[in-house]
Amino acid sequence: MISAPPLLLVLGPEGHGVTRYGDDVARAVGALRPGARTVRVADVAAGDRALAGLDAGARVHLHATDRLFGRTPEDAADVVERWAERMRLTLTLHDVPQPSDGTMFERRRAAYARMVAASARVAVNSRHEQLLMDEFLPGVARAEAIALGARTGIPPSHPGDATRDLRVLIAGFVYPGKGHRPAVVAAARAADELRRRGEDVGDVAVRAIGAPSRGHEEDVVRLRADAAELGVAFEVTGFLGDDAFAAELLAPGIPLAAHEHVSASRSMLDWVEAGRRPLVVDSRYAAEMDALRPGTLARYAPDELAARLVDAWLDPTSTRLAPGASLAPTLDDVAASYLAWWAA
Repeated sequence: MISAPPLLLVLGPEGHGVTRYGDDVARAVGALRPGARTVRVADVAAGDRALAGLDAGARVHLHATDRLFGRTPEDAADVVERWAERMRLTLTLHDVPQPSDGTMFERRRAAYARMVAASARVAVNSRHEQLLMDEFLPGVARAEAIALGARTGIPPSHPGDATRDLRVLIAGFVYPGKGHRPAVVAAARAADELRRRGEDVGDVAVRAIGAPSRGHEEDVVRLRADAAELGVAFEVTGFLGDDAFAAELLAPGIPLAAHEHVSASRSMLDWVEAGRRPLVVDSRYAAEMDALRPGTLARYAPDELAARLVDAWLDPTSTRLAPGASLAPTLDDVAASYLAWWAA
């Protein structure tokens, strides 16, 4: 007899990336196993109420990052420990601690170690994150690696861009380390190089498809001023609904994922699901995703960005996926992996 999946607890505000992905996985699990139960809660207090009615030892799975639970990493560890006392809790951990967390690294590392110790089992979203845990959370149980799943198996096909503007597109929240500043500098250099070659380049812009993360509004002001000095417009769309976000991903421009310290990236998948082939700064995670979905990314070294923008402007079809490109593993594949993992 195939065991039933755990209750799938989806925690967090609507629009949060981890919350949305947890909901995506829950819907895919429900499609494969119609009896699967999902409970969606906006915050910890609502989670407490939802879990209070469960039998002791009930099985629950949660996609988690420390920022969903409260103001501090310690808040997250406290909640996970409290919930794990009453039930068999499994976690998919996002935003695995790494030294680029800066002053928060040691606190996040201690909190994640507590969350892992309290949980029955833990998964992460990449082999890269599995290795981060081996490196920076030694002594804890090894996490299962289940890759992020695409919402579609084959992306839509679109013609190449036809524009003289040099526009660089970055999807997601605006915060330090996301790559907006290097993109501004590289865009200015790329435009200078193209004009030196006699190309008729129009406007030069870096467009952030999303809103600033809470507390980083002033970063946008500084980026806009610094970009203007280089002759580059820095544009920020603000928060967008699903349809408007999807339209922005299809707009003319060069898609870029320049996260300097990525653990696993939903925004890379956003691009390929829209049929785009983004430039992606090289990293262990980027190499893993390139091998997982061949031909869907264009990796570059940090000092190559300006030259790669030149190439992409000259050949905009290079920013579109080849017709029929496979994006597997899909959410259906991921749901099957979770069902097998929970049953093991």
